[in-house]
Amino acid sequence: MKPRHQRFLFITLGVAALAIAGMFVLNAFQSNLVFFFTPTQVSQGEAPKGRAFRVGGMVKEGSLKKDGENVQFVVTDYAHDVPVRFKGLLPDLFKEGKGVVAQGKLSDDNQFTAAEVLAKHDENYMPPEAKHAMDKAEAAKAAQSVKPGN
Repeated sequence: MKPRHQRFLFITLGVAALAIAGMFVLNAFQSNLVFFFTPTQVSQGEAPKGRAFRVGGMVKEGSLKKDGENVQFVVTDYAHDVPVRFKGLLPDLFKEGKGVVAQGKLSDDNQFTAAEVLAKHDENYMPPEAKHAMDKAEAAKAAQSVKPGN
């Protein structure tokens, strides 16, 4: 084989190796990518079924039910609610009426099964997406309660 053909072969093999490595990196990135949705977006069908995502909002007052390690509660953005099931220990800061982000999957019956539950770490913090969604839901709720002509 001529030296010119050898160089061409090595370049081709190098480009193919880089392409394969790039595919592995992109595949790993895509499989670990987790999107955030609000309860309103989940109820409108924007969240994927059978794929992991995060849902965030406030824990609805009076919705927390514990049965050993099995926990059920409702995440709300004050416009829509998402029922959540979780098996495990809840964070110490988890309380009704406080912010929460749960990561898991949505079943066919719109029941969210969480693999991880995160409580906000102090009284002032809320993820920007959740804060925006909560403000938007509260504005919509206020607009509905103050209708013209009342």
